[in-house]
Amino acid sequence: MSIRAASPLHALLPTEMEGIGSLAELALDVRWSWNRAADQVWKQLDPDSWELTHSPWGVLQSVSRERIERLLADPTFRGHVDALLKQRSEAAQSPGWFQQAHAKSALSSVAYFSMEFMLSEALPIYSGGLGNVAGDQLKAAGDLGVPVIGVGLLYAQGYFRQVIDPDGAQQAVFPYNDPGQLPVTPLRRANGEWLRFKMDLPGHPIWLRTWKVQVGRLTLYLLDSNDAANYPTYRGITGELYGGGPETRLQQELLLGIGGWRLLELLKLRPEVCHLNEGHAAFAVLERARCFMQHTAQSFDVSLAVTRAGNLFTTHTAVAAGFDRFDPGLVSRYLGDYAQSKLGISQHQLLALGRVDPDDSTEAFNMANLALRGSGAVNGVSRLHGQVSRRIFAPLFPRWPFDEIPVGHVTNGVHVPSWNSAAADALWTETCGRECWSHPPDNVSRDIRGAGDAQLWRLRNQSRASLVGYSRQRLAQQLRSSGAASDAIDAARHILDPKVLTLGFARRFATYKRPNLLLQDPARLLRLLLHPERPIQLIIAGKAHPADHAGQALIALWTRFIRGTAARQRAVFLADYDMLLTEHMVQGVDLWINTPQRPWEASGTSGMKVLVNGGLNLSELDGWWAEAYSGEVGWALGDGREHAEDPGWDAAEAQALYSLLEQEIIPEFYSRDRNDVPVAWVARMRESMAQLTPQYSSGRTVREYTDQHYVTAAQRYLERAAEHGAVGKRIAAWQLDLERHWGSVRFGAVKIETVAGQHRFEISVNLGGLAAEQVRVEIYAEASAGGVGERHRAVSVRHFADSVSSHVFSAAVPAARPATDYTARVLPFFDGVSVPLECNRILWQR
Repeated sequence: MSIRAASPLHALLPTEMEGIGSLAELALDVRWSWNRAADQVWKQLDPDSWELTHSPWGVLQSVSRERIERLLADPTFRGHVDALLKQRSEAAQSPGWFQQAHAKSALSSVAYFSMEFMLSEALPIYSGGLGNVAGDQLKAAGDLGVPVIGVGLLYAQGYFRQVIDPDGAQQAVFPYNDPGQLPVTPLRRANGEWLRFKMDLPGHPIWLRTWKVQVGRLTLYLLDSNDAANYPTYRGITGELYGGGPETRLQQELLLGIGGWRLLELLKLRPEVCHLNEGHAAFAVLERARCFMQHTAQSFDVSLAVTRAGNLFTTHTAVAAGFDRFDPGLVSRYLGDYAQSKLGISQHQLLALGRVDPDDSTEAFNMANLALRGSGAVNGVSRLHGQVSRRIFAPLFPRWPFDEIPVGHVTNGVHVPSWNSAAADALWTETCGRECWSHPPDNVSRDIRGAGDAQLWRLRNQSRASLVGYSRQRLAQQLRSSGAASDAIDAARHILDPKVLTLGFARRFATYKRPNLLLQDPARLLRLLLHPERPIQLIIAGKAHPADHAGQALIALWTRFIRGTAARQRAVFLADYDMLLTEHMVQGVDLWINTPQRPWEASGTSGMKVLVNGGLNLSELDGWWAEAYSGEVGWALGDGREHAEDPGWDAAEAQALYSLLEQEIIPEFYSRDRNDVPVAWVARMRESMAQLTPQYSSGRTVREYTDQHYVTAAQRYLERAAEHGAVGKRIAAWQLDLERHWGSVRFGAVKIETVAGQHRFEISVNLGGLAAEQVRVEIYAEASAGGVGERHRAVSVRHFADSVSSHVFSAAVPAARPATDYTARVLPFFDGVSVPLECNRILWQR
């Protein structure tokens, strides 16, 4: 089937006008959202519309035809557009890091599934952190030449937009995302027909429409259900991001996972690797296996054994309750027939994939369990979150030591060019070169350390002043739209001070993030804000989910504090926290504050965004900051331990927060040399920029995913898929043997002899019908403090004549520890299979 993107020329554009196609090509590539070279084009077309929307495609459709024609007739303007198109083409065709570092790799493409993507304010299909990570990693993959394909959903309304009413309370509104105003194009068949396809849902099929978003050299494919042929309830499935009840959420995840993989099949795209960005997309595991079954006539067990080798599951959740769980009856209603007729498995087998106890008929179906059971590797998004995730998933690996629970970590990063200001970009370019983010991190760190105190402090002053100006403008607009009095609107234009130490707090308002920690002692905070010589100022933003009343109450606390005290000149709550507001805040604040309750912040990318702009962090030792913090790059809250059960801990940390501000942070900011430069503050800025910016960039993250996961996953998948899944068939047969015989495996006598500095073990094991090569016998000792467990393989030296299943295994270990520290164990073994991820059986010597 021949598939192409629809012509980018919308019916509203004057297609007969020479040069309009070039403008449309530029406008429909969201590369401009981080490569700002095209900004001047849109400003020239319509400066007011550009300032309000930052949407090139919207600008192009709203500007007068006479204006477009006049500018296209200008040789300078036309030359600029042509140069941008040439630059875009060269960037798309030039080999990237991947082509150089992995020239001989078997990897041809990675399908990256996510419920949300934060790419641009002009494409509002994101909520927050998860979408931020997905968007930044997609951009970085394009920069590096890593062959990634994005797969997501196009929401008719997206996530809610926030309004603060006259009483200071949050109200939720849901404006319509008109596809004609978004940088998306329909996918069409060769005959011009829109590419639509059917999925079966209970009672009636559903038609899915397909869209394409150009992200530099990469493509993001989106699905939506707003098709005229669908029942009204089905048309609304892709209405709101994270909207509706459990049934709507299940429907969305079916569309993303099963529909998303089906779209790749229709496009004849056969990625070796499927990256599940959180468990929402886990149904892709099932559909990928089904497609392999269809192509090879293999069973589901064989197909899953083959395809899971190419699946990677990244979890972002720090508490078990955060995973999507569905009532088993609901899952059976939507997937029961699919399981039986398409996968050839029973409903019980299907539900078991999402349960801890497969035989507990009351247990909910957990999407994270399905994602884990269908993947060849699993990772958290920071070092600490990897540990937290091992605790969360421990019930799936009973009797396994904690450090062997198969969840690693790849710490998140941010796409630096998306979040730096023009002033910061100029500084980095001057000190490190125009292509600095393509250089090795050590080079960038070395070069930025060459920036002088005056340069760095000038950046801070310019950035802070810009943020103050933007905050005044945005607050005035916010008040105007809520019907505030003219004197209040006029006063908003004079709030804040471009010379005052500026603190930023912006994130989802949820109780575990403790956004009210600074409000524990309002009088003390007010003294800090209004200090006559060394004041501070606060810029706050963030949304609470419409169903999170506790989070909304925290917003109201802040708005009432600001409106009801003299703090209104030094503090502001800016409504509708979105990508554009985020950009301004992370570029302008001097200090980013993050106060989650440890260990509930899986990563926390917001604080990473300030690094490139010379902002500093004051954060709880949680998420990324737990591994990034040192005394020379910022400040830390907490003692690096969990205190969830301590009712007085919040108050204690609030006191520590105030003390840090009063005794260290504020004095350092206002202690100036004769040139009015805070030398110690600038030194901390320099080290933060040098040490942390390259390390916590999405470029580093994507390189790690590629080196550690994508390349090896592609190779393993191809090995298992070869010859119609021959290796997968052997793995499935091995797993069936284990299921039949594992219960009969028994330990016999264990003999230990200590000779010449070694403990020599002889272990008798009856394998109960299994062959010696199907298992691995080990001598194990628990980890010493801060380490990992010791594992020493034992080899079969003989078997008993009267039983082919009875073997004697032998091993020698150093006698540095007492022999009583060691225990024998039997594990499943198949070369290339990840144990315990793909087989969690284990037998210990008692």
